[in-house]
Amino acid sequence: MPTITAISTPFGEGAIAQLRLGGPRSVAIADEIFHGKSVPSQSQARTQLFGKIVDGSEVIDEVLLSVFRAPASYTGEDLVEINCHGGILVTRRILALLLDRGARLAEPGEFTRRAFLNGKMDLTQAEAVMDLIKARTSLALRAATEQLEGRLGARIMEIRETLLALLAHVEAFIDFPDENIDPDTGRALLEKLDEARSRILALLRTADQGRILREGVRTVICGEPNVGKSSLLNVLLGYERAIVSEIPGTTRDTIEEIINLRGIPLRLVDTAGLRKSSDAVECEGMSRTMKSIERADLVLRVADGSMENLNRRHAEALSEILILNKIDLGEHESWSGMDAVRISCKTNAGLDVLADSIFSRVMGGRVNTADVSVAINARHQACLKNAERYCEAAGAAIKDGLSAEFVAVDMRAALDAVGEVVGKADTEELLGKIFSTFCIGK
Repeated sequence: MPTITAISTPFGEGAIAQLRLGGPRSVAIADEIFHGKSVPSQSQARTQLFGKIVDGSEVIDEVLLSVFRAPASYTGEDLVEINCHGGILVTRRILALLLDRGARLAEPGEFTRRAFLNGKMDLTQAEAVMDLIKARTSLALRAATEQLEGRLGARIMEIRETLLALLAHVEAFIDFPDENIDPDTGRALLEKLDEARSRILALLRTADQGRILREGVRTVICGEPNVGKSSLLNVLLGYERAIVSEIPGTTRDTIEEIINLRGIPLRLVDTAGLRKSSDAVECEGMSRTMKSIERADLVLRVADGSMENLNRRHAEALSEILILNKIDLGEHESWSGMDAVRISCKTNAGLDVLADSIFSRVMGGRVNTADVSVAINARHQACLKNAERYCEAAGAAIKDGLSAEFVAVDMRAALDAVGEVVGKADTEELLGKIFSTFCIGK
């Protein structure tokens, strides 16, 4: 296993930068370039050493260096962390020195991949590392932290153990060809199989919750020109992001920003106003508006409450909230009795009511803020859907009285699909795809 190194902190200037060095020669390399009162190879594990990084007789920087001995390290291998001053030049000089001493540059996610391969974490925990880094809200952070602690992995392993026991039972019948699965045994197997399938379905129901926490709720603000769409975006963001003008058609393209609404990330998309127009650029903007609406999780349809409701506009779907803006100018009688949230972007009236409405609409059974310990991602969902399908097929085979061989084929496929979630049926292609999304140095 080669020794790898990388800058673990973001690119740019800062007070402190960190470099990681991991693998069999990491401590030996540290001995070559670090001068201090203690030598890294002779120091006590998990202590910080103060000294200088040197290239021959040239001092590059004063640093704090930490040594972590295998297997008590992040990766399960010997690991050295160097905290230096956060200048671009100094970090690059130290990185070049480490490479010159025989380390190679780490690939994206390679440190965490080694942690997985060395049994320090399962695949769901490894994925949670990037969820933790990318978390934009407190709920997303909590979900990532609890997945990193192994909550999802523990549930997957419970399902896997159940399926493994069932498969062993069925394969026992295969070893004795004269024995068929009798009705009583078949019923017991079906009960256990239904129990495993129910647990899988319970995890699948968290897919929407996981997607929302990781990616946010795609929320499109739409309506006719000059009803206050851009004003609403600015008010929700808390700063002037979009140009606001009395001239119709000011917004020609979509503008996207993310806000934190009580722990739920909203991906707000301001769009071009919808009206008849012969302007080619404005028409293209409206075309993009329609495409955004089609892809939206939630639509905030804004109307001018002070003007007559010529279209008898109302919320057209469960995923749509009608917003009557400019109520500070008085509400036109044609809107009377209309189910809508009434606000004023000018005075901020009604914004709390709008936040309540958005929150309850998004929650809608999809996000349980009391329990975000398990929220599967798209990869988990695909694996678990396959597992559920194979469990259903195995159950049908038992009910139809098919031989144990047919039942075992589907049970083994279900077991493999569940195992793939935590990396028990890992392949190089799968691992390469997952860890390629990581930061270099993580």
